[in-house]
Amino acid sequence: MTKVLITYYSSYGHIFKMAQSAAAALEDNEDYEVKLRKIPELEAARKGMSSQDAYVEAQKAQADVKKANHSDLEWADGIVWGIPTRFGNMPAQVKQFIDTAGGLWAKGALEGKVTGIMSSTNTVHGGQESTILSSLIPLLHLGMIFVGSPYGENKELNEFKLQGGTPYGPSTIAGGDGSQMPTDGDLNMAGRLAKRVAKVASGVKEVY
Repeated sequence: MTKVLITYYSSYGHIFKMAQSAAAALEDNEDYEVKLRKIPELEAARKGMSSQDAYVEAQKAQADVKKANHSDLEWADGIVWGIPTRFGNMPAQVKQFIDTAGGLWAKGALEGKVTGIMSSTNTVHGGQESTILSSLIPLLHLGMIFVGSPYGENKELNEFKLQGGTPYGPSTIAGGDGSQMPTDGDLNMAGRLAKRVAKVASGVKEVY
């Protein structure tokens, strides 16, 4: 079986929804084994945001999701990352998780693993593409093989409506107040990325 990890960080639940859709797209395929894991919260962030009802409710909704650890990365043949935007870049929670994976880098444990990235922003031009592209840099240092979301597989990329989606990876728009959850198109693109990562990983693991 090809092993696929869907790992994500989500403050307000938008990327959590995308990660759930990515995992669901693979769960009925007996050729794949899927793990859904959340990147741990930083205590300073938890304290700073715990007065926000939307944050508290989103964290409750994710309470049953197991926390990601570096052994999950090593276990997987393919990895789909759910990375929300912070000022056009990955949030500190994700950066710390990746930055502390130096031991895996040193032994080349993640080389040849297929990966893709999903993102979210508050606004249309809030940094979806820059977050995916900048997040790719450390993943390439770790030796991963990146796949995006091509136009041919994602008709939503050519639709003129308020929804996410980039050729670099799926995305969603939360809205200025965070009240907009992922559209059906956003969720479908998340599922397609998971399938693409799994399909490519199945082939790569045979030859890498």
